[in-house]
Order: sequence, then structure tokens, then C-alpha cells
Amino acid sequence: MVEELVAAGVSVVSVGIVYAMAGARVVKQYERGVVLRLGRLRSDVRGPGFTMVVPFVDKLRKVNMQIVTMPVPAQEGITRDNVTVRVDAVVYFKVVDAADAVIQVEDYQFAVSQMAQTSLRSIIGKSDLDDLLSNREKLNQGLELMIDSPAMGWGVQIDRVEIKDVSLPETMKRSMARQAEADRERRARVINADAELQASKKLAEAAGVMSEQPAALQLRLLQTVVAVAAEKNSTLVLPFPVELLRFLERAQQPAGPAPEQARPSTEQPARPSTEQPVRESVEQSVEQSVQEQPSSLAPPLGSDSEESKTGQD
Repeated sequence: MVEELVAAGVSVVSVGIVYAMAGARVVKQYERGVVLRLGRLRSDVRGPGFTMVVPFVDKLRKVNMQIVTMPVPAQEGITRDNVTVRVDAVVYFKVVDAADAVIQVEDYQFAVSQMAQTSLRSIIGKSDLDDLLSNREKLNQGLELMIDSPAMGWGVQIDRVEIKDVSLPETMKRSMARQAEADRERRARVINADAELQASKKLAEAAGVMSEQPAALQLRLLQTVVAVAAEKNSTLVLPFPVELLRFLERAQQPAGPAPEQARPSTEQPARPSTEQPVRESVEQSVEQSVQEQPSSLAPPLGSDSEESKTGQD
């Protein structure tokens, strides 16, 4: 009889131990336990550590409270300026209410993933290509708000959303490369023109200073010679002043032929100088003929001489 009681007691203790072991649970530090007793939510959420549940009556679901990094698959869409792009992103979120994450939504991770994809496609359609490439901070904030609004009812908080990459067609990449190249070339030309303008002003100031001191030009010439000779060149190039060429040209100008503009002025006074000796010789010959011939013949001879004189004229 005693043996039967002992055996019954041992069996009861063993059953109790098995029952206790079946109801023992351990919740980790980064988890929270949601208990459903006969399908009804218990108000108390189990914290980290050791906890007990009623076996075969309670069901404990552990919810991870850590920040989850979820990549969003690349979504293809058309921007507002009619450019086809593929954009992928990453979402950082965490559960702030374990009971809502279990009760309000079937699978909160899948729900957040689908909401992120839908919001990403919506952002692509509302944005321009320049905004996707250069103004990502604003787009990230808008995408975060679009995902966070429905997720708050699921006990999920969106911590951060980042657009990782924007894939463009090859034709668009080449067009953008040409545009960037043209823009940089334009800026380079403007910079060169500005440099030329500044250099011209400085050279004009230097020329004004050197014009006041002629020796400065000779010193500058010697500095140029020293700078060229310092490179150990076998050929030495010396600049030849242009003023010296002008001086030689002015020195040779009187010995050369007269210019064409001076020819009319020299030819007109030359005629009287050549005709004057002819007139004098004719008058002398007429006077000699009058003295040799009789006076009766003087008038006709004088008239002939005058006719000959006019003819010669």
C-alpha cells in the first residue's frame, strides 16, 4: 500500500515537473512576449527574462524589438519629366508596440515591405530626375512620411528611409555626360577670358611703369634671358625691340623714292622750271636777229619771232 502511494506521489511530482517545464519560457532582452490565452490577448506583455505560461492554454509569441534593416527591391517607374529610372531603397524600422504588431497586422515585416515598394513608386512618379539625383534628402523624408503613416497603426515606427541607387538608361547617361562636359567647358572658357582680362590690365599697368623708366625694359629683357638660360638650352632666343625697327625705317625713308601722294605736287611746279630757259633762249635769238637785220624788216621778223615764241610755248 505504501509502495503504491509512493509510486503515485512520484508520478504526480514527475507530471508536475513536466507540466512546469512545458509552461516555462525565456524572453530575451531584445524581445517582448505577447500571451494569447485561449485566443484572447492578455493585457500584460511579458518582459525579458524567465516567465511562465499555462501549457496547452496560453500561447506566447515573441516579438523582436530591434531595428530591422529591410532592403526595398528596385522599382522601375517614369519620373515627372518622362525619364524611365530604376530606384532601390532601404528601410529602417522597429516595433514599438508588440501587441499591435501581433494583433493589428498578420505579418508586419511583409506589410512594411509592400508599403515601402508602393511609396517608392509613388515618389518616382511625383519627382523629377534632378531631384532623384541631387535632392535625395527631401525625397527620403517624404518617403518616410508615406510609410510611417499607416505603419503607426501596426505598432511599427519607421526610423529612416534611404534611396540607395538610381539606375538610368545608357542614352540618358551619355546625354548627361555631354551636358556636364559642355557646362565645364563653358566655365573653363569664362575663367580663361577672365584671366586674360586681368592679365591685360596688369600688363597695361606694367607698360605704363616701364614707359616712365626706360631702363626697366632692359632689366626685364635681362630677366627673360636669365630665365631661358636657366633651363640649360643650347639655343638662346633674344627678343628684338620693335621700336628699333621703326627707328631704322624712319632713318631710311628720306633716301627712298618719294611716295605716290607727293608726285602731283612735284610734277606741277616742274613745268615752269623747264619752260623758263626755253623762253629766255628764244628772246635772245630774236634780239640778235633784230639787231642784224634792217629796221624795215623788224616788224615782220618780230611778228615771226612772236609766232615762233607762241608756237614753242
